[in-house]
Amino acid sequence: MKERIAIIDGLRSPIAKANGKLNDISADTLGSIITKELVLRNDLDYKQFDEVIMGNVAQPANAANIARVMAIRAGFPQSTPAYTVHRNCASGMQSISSAIEKINSNQGDLYLVGGMESMSNIPLLYSDAFRNLITKFTYSKSISEKFKLLTTFRLNFLKPTIGLISGLTDPISGKIMGITAENLANEFKISRAAQDEYALNSHKKAQKAIEAGIFKDEIHPIMTRNASMIDDDGVRFNQTIESLSKLNPIFIKDGGTVTAGNSSQVSDGACSLIVCTESKAKELNLEPIGFISDYSYAGLDAHRMGLGPVYATKKLFDKTGITLKDIDLIEMNEAFAAQVIANLKAFASEEFCQKTFNSPALGKIDESILNVNGGAIALGHPVGMSGARIVLTALKELKRRDKNRALATLCIGGGQGAAFLLEI
Repeated sequence: MKERIAIIDGLRSPIAKANGKLNDISADTLGSIITKELVLRNDLDYKQFDEVIMGNVAQPANAANIARVMAIRAGFPQSTPAYTVHRNCASGMQSISSAIEKINSNQGDLYLVGGMESMSNIPLLYSDAFRNLITKFTYSKSISEKFKLLTTFRLNFLKPTIGLISGLTDPISGKIMGITAENLANEFKISRAAQDEYALNSHKKAQKAIEAGIFKDEIHPIMTRNASMIDDDGVRFNQTIESLSKLNPIFIKDGGTVTAGNSSQVSDGACSLIVCTESKAKELNLEPIGFISDYSYAGLDAHRMGLGPVYATKKLFDKTGITLKDIDLIEMNEAFAAQVIANLKAFASEEFCQKTFNSPALGKIDESILNVNGGAIALGHPVGMSGARIVLTALKELKRRDKNRALATLCIGGGQGAAFLLEI
């Protein structure tokens, strides 16, 4: 990268359980509320921004190019271009790296980026049979033709496809994402008890963070006619190992270990960040909350997509010369407890790293610096938002701890990983 990229400021919504408190708020509305507040509190003119880039996965039909819809609703003028990026769970990170690419190619120097998702509003879909029938009926030219088509109708045509389930199914492997977590649990011999223990700790850390008001600095409350929300509501206060252990496996009924309790939550949320060059920040007389020093994306077998963090981090470390010893804080998205634990084992495994990368182990991750305020198992995982959220959370925590460098990383459905090197 030519110059360090500054994150001037960031803001996010509370994360809500899907079909809960933010159920009636569209992703673009949610994003516009957060974005407007972020721009105003930094005393910036909308016209100063070169472009708006936002991540979103569900891509609602009634808000094509949702970034543009969000931008206009947030107050940006018609003259400000905007586009949407989609890299599954890394969509929020992709918005940042897309802005960096624009900056490095001299196309601009101030961008509004982030991610937004309303998993509550992912629609039910008609079956292919019913869709084809309706299409043919619409275009048929005679009454007799229409009548003949109606005679082919069957009640099972009305059985819908659940859009959310389709979206959580990996089209590359053909397996629902939870199966990829089961694959890692088997490969790395991760027990159900270990997964539940990890999930319990995620909730405990998130509860402690909420009680201490740690997230107040990054959350803007949502107050509308239909919703009122201040804190993330997925955190199960006083969660117990007993309650977690009672949950049935949801992906493999017999012998499975991945449950709703040790998986990330389906959620709604939005996060926005202001990105520019370090020199632009000085020009605007704005104090950045931190910097993006570098980043990497990596590809891997979709059946093991959860290992994306170790693949992307290895690539990032090779690129920068940084090692784990240089990292003060790690935010790793918790798609599944099995996925995080598998990465912890892979990072530290000489056998895995020699076989996979032909190199020594990356090192043992100090769990005292990992997801210190809990992760997606407790907080939730609005897929288009999460990449931006973990970058914001990591930078805020670095500043709180007066530390210098963080790694923000996640796995990506379809077999990819992302890793961002953050600095204060």
